[in-house]
Amino acid sequence: MELIKQEYRNILVPVDGSKTAEKALERATEIALRNKAHLDILNVIDLKQFSVSFGGMVDANGDAVYQAFEDVEGYLNTLVERVKKQGLEDVTAHARFGSPRAVIAREFPDDHENDLIIMGPTGLNPVERLLVGAVTDYVTRVAKCDVIIAR
Repeated sequence: MELIKQEYRNILVPVDGSKTAEKALERATEIALRNKAHLDILNVIDLKQFSVSFGGMVDANGDAVYQAFEDVEGYLNTLVERVKKQGLEDVTAHARFGSPRAVIAREFPDDHENDLIIMGPTGLNPVERLLVGAVTDYVTRVAKCDVIIAR
């Protein structure tokens, strides 16, 4: 029996600064190199985090949002350089505002025609998972493309 060989062209790896996300980035880079695929690295900035931080004392004003975007941009640039050092040149970093669930599962893959999402099992601690729900769980249920959970 011949195995079906799946080739991927546009791979998405969402990152949030966690060790599990960076492990997923390693796997995504390996798979992109094997498939000669494009790699999109994505960080989603959830504006809700600004309105509930510090008991509601911080709102989504321009300064806080701008600083968050600057921090994310620096982090993403570091990841792109790391991927390029591994030999993958076809890589792009993206920062988006919105709900991580919706952006990762539907919006971004629809816009960029991703055929594979590779992500870590979760970037949240157990309490955050209980309150917010794991983004990974949602993506595996809702995404239209293949999803690999890197451990």
